[in-house]
Amino acid sequence: MSFTKRLDLLDLKILSEIQNDGRVQVVDLAERVNLTKSPCLKRLRRLERDGFIRGYRADIDPHKVDLGHLVYVQVKLESTARETLDKFNKAVRLVPEILTCHMMSGGYDYLLKIRSKDVSAYRALLGDVISYLPGVQQTSTFPVLEEVKDTTQLVIDPAVTQGER
Repeated sequence: MSFTKRLDLLDLKILSEIQNDGRVQVVDLAERVNLTKSPCLKRLRRLERDGFIRGYRADIDPHKVDLGHLVYVQVKLESTARETLDKFNKAVRLVPEILTCHMMSGGYDYLLKIRSKDVSAYRALLGDVISYLPGVQQTSTFPVLEEVKDTTQLVIDPAVTQGER
């Protein structure tokens, strides 16, 4: 965890606060972390510049925008040669319905999280796009019946990041 050497307790508090409210005004953020506005803004900009904060975005309800169908797809490639992996990685980034793509170890090579309008839209995506991604040998689809928890918020615990736990 060498990256935490560049973060102190105030940085961790700032990260935690903006995860809860990415639209918080700097004045309010400064008050929450017990700083004045100028040093708080300086720290916030450094955290952005150094890549700790990758961006700010809205948390949109997928059902409200007609993208309630969620599946996870296991993908097995024909080969795990570097060239095949690179081509697959590049191609998967261009498919907007694929929300996440993780290279895995074990019985399959990748795990995809995909959202679509409904099962028909997913079936079309699978047949027309996913199956034709570079190197795809086999896919297995797992439809989600109920989302119990879905978050992108990280647990930023100063005790853990400072090695005290």
